[in-house]
Amino acid sequence: MTRRAPTTSTEQVKGSVKEAIGKLTGDVRVETEGRRQKGDADSPQGAGKRPPGTGPRED
Repeated sequence: MTRRAPTTSTEQVKGSVKEAIGKLTGDVRVETEGRRQKGDADSPQGAGKRPPGTGPRED
């Protein structure tokens, strides 16, 4: 079975839902993750890609 990549609008909806759940529960991490996911869906680089230096630190 071939799996297709989610569309931009799907990623935006998922990000909005995560952001709303984070706000309702007071979970700042989930809220921030949803906000980031919405922003990634809008970016021309595509979902899941971030500029170097913005991800977790690797020691």
